[in-house]
Amino acid sequence: MTTGEQSEPSAIRIVIAEDQAIVRRGAAILLSMEPDMEVVGQARNGIEAVELAQLLHPDVILMDLHMPLKGGIAATREITRDFPSTQILVLTTLNDDEMVFEAVRAGAHAYLLKDAAEDELLETIRALRRGESRLTPQIARKVMDQFRRLAPSPEAEPVRDGGAKTPSSGEGSARGTGTLTTEPLSEKEEKILQLISESMTNRQIANTLFLAEGTVKNYVSRIMEKLHANTRTELALLSKKQPRSE
Repeated sequence: MTTGEQSEPSAIRIVIAEDQAIVRRGAAILLSMEPDMEVVGQARNGIEAVELAQLLHPDVILMDLHMPLKGGIAATREITRDFPSTQILVLTTLNDDEMVFEAVRAGAHAYLLKDAAEDELLETIRALRRGESRLTPQIARKVMDQFRRLAPSPEAEPVRDGGAKTPSSGEGSARGTGTLTTEPLSEKEEKILQLISESMTNRQIANTLFLAEGTVKNYVSRIMEKLHANTRTELALLSKKQPRSE
């Protein structure tokens, strides 16, 4: 390589997991036309999706939720556990709110409706390469509704000795009362959580807050522990209902 010459970034290697042949082949044709994308495999069900992830180690898998033999949620859970560098982009019709929520819990990184525009699909795949997470507004709203239903309500806490529950010093004062968190976030953690919700990567957050990237990574891990989140997508969703310090 001569001085000043830069190597071209490698193409985004993609597997399409979809049981409907027309949809699967149509997506493959669309993606193959992009110079920065390469469709390396096609799966008809979740079992094949897992096998192709193991064999090909793709960058991104387009994952349908409703597939025979093994569904998209089970496949997503297995792939994100065993191949964390592979990003899962769920394509769904939103017919089943519970399945959408379970896909979040399984570790999927992005979510689109099957009627999404071509440009939106392409940009979402490129965003995954940049380390971002993407949610369509419809899916974000449904997932947030699920989080709200699962979060314990303060009014549902048992009242002892016939009186109102009054937290003692250090008890129940954490912001986690009535939410998924068990500890309050520090001011710095709140800021990092806000930047995560804006789809910033660790490097971008580090540059914004003048921190080392490793320091940001440690902050993110701690925030995940406090909010009981498994993925950055969950953190982005939780941030929308997380109370802010005054």
